[in-house]
Amino acid sequence: MNAIVYADHAATAPLCTSAYQAMLPWLQDEYGNPSTAYVLGRNPRKAIASAREDIAGAIGASAKEIFFTSGGTEADNLAIKGTAFCYPARRRHLITSAIEHHAVLNTFAFLERLGYDVTYLPVDRFGNVSHEILRTAIRPETILISIMTANNEMGTVEPVSELARIAKEEGIPFHTDAVQAVGHMPIQVDELGVQMLSASAHKFGGPKGTGFLYVRKGTRLEPLIHGGGQENGLRSGTENVAGIVGMAAALKEQISMMQKNCSYLENLRERLLAHLLNMGADYLVNGSDRHIPGSVSISFRNTDAEMMMYCLDQMGIEVATGSACNSRETVVSHVVEAVGIPEEYARGTVRITLGPENTPEQIDYMATGIQKVLFRG
Repeated sequence: MNAIVYADHAATAPLCTSAYQAMLPWLQDEYGNPSTAYVLGRNPRKAIASAREDIAGAIGASAKEIFFTSGGTEADNLAIKGTAFCYPARRRHLITSAIEHHAVLNTFAFLERLGYDVTYLPVDRFGNVSHEILRTAIRPETILISIMTANNEMGTVEPVSELARIAKEEGIPFHTDAVQAVGHMPIQVDELGVQMLSASAHKFGGPKGTGFLYVRKGTRLEPLIHGGGQENGLRSGTENVAGIVGMAAALKEQISMMQKNCSYLENLRERLLAHLLNMGADYLVNGSDRHIPGSVSISFRNTDAEMMMYCLDQMGIEVATGSACNSRETVVSHVVEAVGIPEEYARGTVRITLGPENTPEQIDYMATGIQKVLFRG
């Protein structure tokens, strides 16, 4: 097989055709600044308003509750820091989970350096946050709970609606990093019950460098970027018109194909797992049965995941690892540690995230590649 087998869609998805076509006019011909009053600014301004309506409609929100950002990382930072900076010094406790994306974890670490107190909730073997543990972690001074919708390494979907209901009972704002979920599973903010939700366009076929933060009406939030007052004063800076339009187009396409794609991707996932079972490999499948379609984290016993990724790359197969490599040693990821994967499996953790352009033939080829690496055949 000569073509690249791309199986790392959790890192980024290919730009979909509808997004590409929607972006083109705003990259050259319609170059006006949407903040200007003259004619060249009017069309970009209308395009942003239309995209805001489309994105809001896709998640059951109001257009006034959608704020455009440079991506999921900025959206997470705005939700977390923006909430923290709204409260007086006597209220400085925040709650998150031990398996969040580093866009969340490093933001909380920054707040800890400023004197905030953060509780990191443990997860079970499948990566789930317990509502009982959340209840015990809440204090009178708690100002924010942030739990991701779906984990980026294992694909586990968290019980966000249940957790957010607890937060609401206690009068605490709830934020969810839904970067891995938006466009891949049904998302309705009222059903989730969250006050804030982060998303990133390039995870669902939109352009990189564009995202949004949903902020429920009435939620207190301090801006992090000050300037010309764009995004209703919450996020200043000239808008990325082409990116915003492309993001809306990609989300509309992804939602229209969601049911079909979900079934197709789960069939591919099961095909891959059947191959692994038949080859006699010693491995663990991580995460929950409730997961993002086409996502699978596998830990191979006594295997170096970095070595496996490199060997597969030489065959044209692109996967990710559940560990990161520094100059001295392979370091097991915080997610792998949090779910308690046994040591003999932990360093062999590989993440495979499939997309609709993957084929059964590619899955067969990937399985053959994995077998060659494992058995040196």
